[in-house]
Amino acid sequence: MAYSKEEKDFDLTNTSSPVVQDGDIFTAPSDDPLGSERPPLMTRLGLTVDSFRQRTLADKHNQLNKTLKPRHLNMIAIGGSIGAGFFVGSGGALSTGGPAALLIGFGIIGIMIFNVVYALGELAIMFPISGGFYTYSNRFIDPSWGFAMGWNYVLQWAVVLPLELVVAGLTVNYWDTGVNVAVWITIFYVAIIVICVFGVLGYAEEEFWVALLKLSTIIIFMIMGVIFACGGGPKSGMYGEYWGARTWYNPGAFAQGFYGVCAVFVTAAFSFSGTELVGLAAAESENPQRALPSAIKQVFWRITLFYIVGLFFVGLLVPHDDGRLLGSGLIDVSASPFVIVAVNAGIPAFGDFVNVVILFSVVSIGLSGVYGGSRTLTALAEQGYAPKIFAYVDRAGRPLFSTIAILAFGPIAYVTLASSGETVFAWLLALSGLAALFTWGSICLAHIRFRAAWKMQGHSLKELTFASAFGVYGSWVGLILIAIVLIAQFYTAVKPMSAYAFFQSYLAAPVVIFFYIVGYIWKRKAWIKTSQIDVDSGRREVDFEHAEELRVKMEHWPAWRRVLDRVF
Repeated sequence: MAYSKEEKDFDLTNTSSPVVQDGDIFTAPSDDPLGSERPPLMTRLGLTVDSFRQRTLADKHNQLNKTLKPRHLNMIAIGGSIGAGFFVGSGGALSTGGPAALLIGFGIIGIMIFNVVYALGELAIMFPISGGFYTYSNRFIDPSWGFAMGWNYVLQWAVVLPLELVVAGLTVNYWDTGVNVAVWITIFYVAIIVICVFGVLGYAEEEFWVALLKLSTIIIFMIMGVIFACGGGPKSGMYGEYWGARTWYNPGAFAQGFYGVCAVFVTAAFSFSGTELVGLAAAESENPQRALPSAIKQVFWRITLFYIVGLFFVGLLVPHDDGRLLGSGLIDVSASPFVIVAVNAGIPAFGDFVNVVILFSVVSIGLSGVYGGSRTLTALAEQGYAPKIFAYVDRAGRPLFSTIAILAFGPIAYVTLASSGETVFAWLLALSGLAALFTWGSICLAHIRFRAAWKMQGHSLKELTFASAFGVYGSWVGLILIAIVLIAQFYTAVKPMSAYAFFQSYLAAPVVIFFYIVGYIWKRKAWIKTSQIDVDSGRREVDFEHAEELRVKMEHWPAWRRVLDRVF
């Protein structure tokens, strides 16, 4: 029987001979993983009743679709999680820390994320397993810690969904529509549900086009920033004469000294949350070995060009003592420094455009929450750490009941409309704020332990089809920076000397500890010895002879081509 490209990639554990097709290196399956011909197009798109039937595949490690293309992974990596944290939250960070603290905080988190994503890329290409980083913690660190990381990640994205729905509703109210926010929340909630019907392709296509919109907007803003700083703005606005770096002198580069720098870290972490989704999506890509390395390399440009350079111009053009940066409660899009720059420049229409982009961004992040949370919940069920019903994957490749479970958190958004809504919103934000740091730290530690086990079991680095840019040292740097950020955030949490303020800043930590205790009581498994780590199950089979030929060929490339390959 003939196999499609998608079907060939399903079985990662077969033992038949490796083949090379269209430049891809994989092992050809010996049996038909679907057990029949591919289902009709409408079924694969999830638009028929038959699409909701359970799928049975030979690959026990991954029953999800493998239809993501390189362009999808690239855009998920470079712009997928740019949302309210960057466009709006950066304003509060600027007000708290000042322009210098903004760059320091985002720069440190950027260095951390760079190493995290490269470590994740190495693991995801070797082990394209459903559940991604949670399963790496489970098999390379400690099953109880893996349980904690899995449920922590599910909870993180489950609460992000109602958060983003609220922000989307409030964003529309920027135009004083007179329509109740609940109506807009309902509209965006239904839109997310409809996109989820189309499974991973619905998510990927939405991410591709929205990420393209976000990146284009940031590039336009940076061009405008250069013009405004040089005094080329409209004469009717503030930037009609040379502006320069005056905000760094008056009111100053730092707002609250060391405390201000520490306070920026949480906003920066929240802004980078979701970067790791590219590793989760790798399990559903056509060819991770080809697409994922390129996507991972894009993260460097995202950090340096879009975050650091973009926020540099924000700090140049908006003084940190501008009262509008404080907002009016919840997340106020009028507090976006990008909108403030447009208003100051006398171009309010650009401010309207930025708000449209923010609107698309927050809906996109809400959809990412459903995607990330549902895939992780499915992996938990497959490992026996969640009810088996959540392991159900239908014929369209959708983790059906896991998706429904995450979507069920959406109506919490309506609670924020009550008189106590701002308090509810703050606690939801507290749950998701630091959660990503624990996930990133686990990825770094899993990579460190994988490398140790890989070496102990007689493997060499030449056997890795993709290696982290700075190897295990980069993961150590990432892990140490995460520890420093957690300590800094602990300092900002205890400084007010208030239990309420502490838990609003550090709530994710006791939640992780609680999940770890539950996992340990349930499974009675703890730290895995290096000699006991399994580096074979679910590992993608590779034609090492072909890989070695390719490596030798690359060594003879001219220097400029090797540089381009490393960067892009």
